[in-house]
Amino acid sequence: MAASGLYRSSADTVGRTDYAMKIIDITRTLSDKTVSYLGDTPPQFSQRDAGMYLISDLHMNSHSGTHIDAPVHYLKTGDTIDTIPLDHLIGPCRVLDVSRAGSTITAADLIGRLGSSKRILLKTMFSGEDRFRENYPHLSLDAAELLSTNGILSIGIDSFSIEAFVCDGSVHRELLGNGCIIIELLDLSGVNEGEYKMAALPLRLAGLDGAPARVVLMQQEGGM
Repeated sequence: MAASGLYRSSADTVGRTDYAMKIIDITRTLSDKTVSYLGDTPPQFSQRDAGMYLISDLHMNSHSGTHIDAPVHYLKTGDTIDTIPLDHLIGPCRVLDVSRAGSTITAADLIGRLGSSKRILLKTMFSGEDRFRENYPHLSLDAAELLSTNGILSIGIDSFSIEAFVCDGSVHRELLGNGCIIIELLDLSGVNEGEYKMAALPLRLAGLDGAPARVVLMQQEGGM
C-alpha cells in the first residue's frame, strides 16, 4: 500500500461470515485524490446539507478508480456495462504475482501459471503506487492472445490499463473481442498469490462503456 494512505490496504478484512470467510476489499477508495489516468478529470464530489439529511453530487468518468471495461469500450459494438455477463466477474479466481516482470507482462510470464481458473488477477510492481507514470505495467499482445486461447472470462490488473500507454488498442480488442472482461486499477498490495473467490460488480449504467466497481476477494480461513 502506498505510504500516502490514499486508499485502504487490500489486506483489511471488512467482514466475516459464519463460515470464517475472510473478505478482502481490493477496490481503491474513490475520491478527488484517487490517482487518475493522464488527461482524465479526477473525480469530484460535493456534499450538501439538505436539512434532515446529507446528499452528495458526483462528477467522474466511466473509468474512474477501480473500474470495469465493457466490450463496447474498444470494439464500439457488443455488450455495454449493464449487459456484460456477471458470471464472468463472480466465481473462483487466481491472483498471480507478476511484479518481477517489469512494465511489460508477456506470455512467457503467464505460461504454466493460469491453472484451471477462468478469472485471473495480476499483481504487478505497481501495487500500492498512487501516482501516474507512463511506464505502468501492462500486457503484451501475445499475453492477451494466451488468455484468449485459454478461455479466460475476466482479467484484472492493479495498474491504470491492461494496455500500454502508447498503444493501438490491440490488447483491449483481443481480450474484449473474445469475451474477456477487463478490470483495471485494483489494489492488490496486500494480497498474496493464490486461489480466491471474486465478486466484481460494476455500476449498472445503461449503455455505457465502463463503470466504477466494488471488487472483493473471499477466502476461507486457512485457504480455499
